[in-house]
Formats: sequence, C-alpha cells, structure tokens
Amino acid sequence: MARAPRVDVGDLIYHVINRANGRQQIFHTPADYQHFERLLGEAKDRTDMRILAYVLMPNHWHLVLSSKNDGDVQKFMHWLTLTHTQQYHVQTKTIGYGHLYQGRYKSFLIEKESYLLTVIKYVERNPVRARLSKTVENWKWGSGYRRLKGTSKEQKLLASLPIDLPKNYATCVNQPDREDDLTQLRVAVTKGTPFGDVEWVGETVQRFKLSATLRNPGRPKK
Repeated sequence: MARAPRVDVGDLIYHVINRANGRQQIFHTPADYQHFERLLGEAKDRTDMRILAYVLMPNHWHLVLSSKNDGDVQKFMHWLTLTHTQQYHVQTKTIGYGHLYQGRYKSFLIEKESYLLTVIKYVERNPVRARLSKTVENWKWGSGYRRLKGTSKEQKLLASLPIDLPKNYATCVNQPDREDDLTQLRVAVTKGTPFGDVEWVGETVQRFKLSATLRNPGRPKK
C-alpha cells in the first residue's frame, strides 16, 4: 500500500502520532514519562518547535506541533524518536532487540480556529477515553495537566496558542467528545489526511498535490 504524501511546511499546524512496535508498552513508570518529556523539551529547543499540545499514553503518543521553517517537523521527529529509542534500549538493556517504534510517524495538517481546538481536546482527552484518568488535568503526562495545573516552569514546554481557549476550558475539555468529531479525526489519524472544513481541505489537497482520495475527510462547515 502506498504511503500517504507527507507535508512539512513551516508555519502550519500538525497532529503527529507514533506508536510502539507491536503496541508494546514503552512507558512503565513515572520516570519513563518524565524522561520522554525532557527529550520533548530538548527537541523543541533544538528545532525551535512550537508544542501546542501533547499526551503520552502507555504505548503511543500524540503531539500538536507548529514549525517555523520547512522541514523542521521531520528534524524534530527524527531527533526525538532516534534519541528516545537509543536511550530506551540502554536503560532497559535491550540493545539489539529490534525497533521500539512501529515505523515512521503519522502526521496530518489541521485548520486553525475551531478545528485546532477540536484536535487539542481530542489529544488531551486520550487518557479519559482510555479510562486511565477521570479528568484531563489528573493525567500528569500531557499538556492538559500542564495547561490547567502545571507550574510556570512546567508550562514553558507549551507554546502560546494561535487561538483563544474557552474561559471555562477545564469544563469544556472534560465534556465528552462529539461523535462526528471523533469519526472525522479517526479518519485523519488513519489516513494522514487534513482536518478542517471541506473547502479548506480541498484547497490544502490542491496546494500540496495530495491524492484525490484525500479530498473529503474534513468536517462540513457549521
């Protein structure tokens, strides 16, 4: 099966996902999560990446990124996954035991405004949907915790958002996801397709010469 085209253009917003090989667990202890968050901070500094949201789950993770220059998402991801893999194998004494990640990361473009807010909520609610936490802010390994309960130092990992969050964001992010949002986001995650309204998706497909099969994954305008 052919790989979906990958866009890596500066000043756009991306939802990036990677999973452990064979869905094995890669984060076992608080120290494992903390180690990866330190690497996130170092990768951010190396590439001047803007991390808008993220969540670490036991066997995968989601990032919402906005790069400043063309090619920076690939540089960021290459350093992050390679360094994490190398250090993971050293720490667990599994050097030579195969790949940590299932392969190349998945990414798709996000339209700003309400679509970005939908993706941030989707990412930050992952632990709640997986029944690992009752609320977003009680899962320490994600931007929801840092945004709502983190110290000023912890919040420095996150970049300023290009949109305003609702004033009642803690209530909003803990409300169940809309089913149509989940459906469209899962299509985007599976196929690596843009997420936005139909008109924007069509323009994005044309602009980056994406496959014609990607023309209709976006959500209709409300």
